[in-house]
Amino acid sequence: MSSERQALARVAGRALSGEGAHIEVRHVFAGLDWKAAGMRPEGAPHSIHQLLNHIVYWHEWALRWAEGKRPTVPRHASGSWPGSVAPRARADWQAAIRRLDRVLQRLERRSRAADLMARRGEKTALEMLQTVGAHASYHAGQAVLVRQILGRWPPPAGPLTW
Repeated sequence: MSSERQALARVAGRALSGEGAHIEVRHVFAGLDWKAAGMRPEGAPHSIHQLLNHIVYWHEWALRWAEGKRPTVPRHASGSWPGSVAPRARADWQAAIRRLDRVLQRLERRSRAADLMARRGEKTALEMLQTVGAHASYHAGQAVLVRQILGRWPPPAGPLTW
């Protein structure tokens, strides 16, 4: 792999994870009790559970796009907010976290294997990965704020929290 291609793969991987810019997206949800994940403090538009499902929705959409499929964009924004405000049980919350981990791993692998400059429609693969990474960063920040309001921050592992 050329040094330019390796650099692009690193940029794409960091865009997806948030590494180097803020706490990694996957760590935002770590150690949070499933009941707290479903809480929506007064004034907050979404619970952490909703934010996680929304991030996963668009990551899975981007993965399908990267695999050459033609995923449809929901007609309304509400179509990309699947699931309920709160998980029904601990197992539902843990399954949502596993889905995020799986799709992040698959997108990160794809970023290392794909021709990131290949264009599909209006975007290159690199542009799509950067877009979905920026989207996740935005909503991960919202999840951190909700955790802070709930007094559930930082995560138990204590990674960098600025």
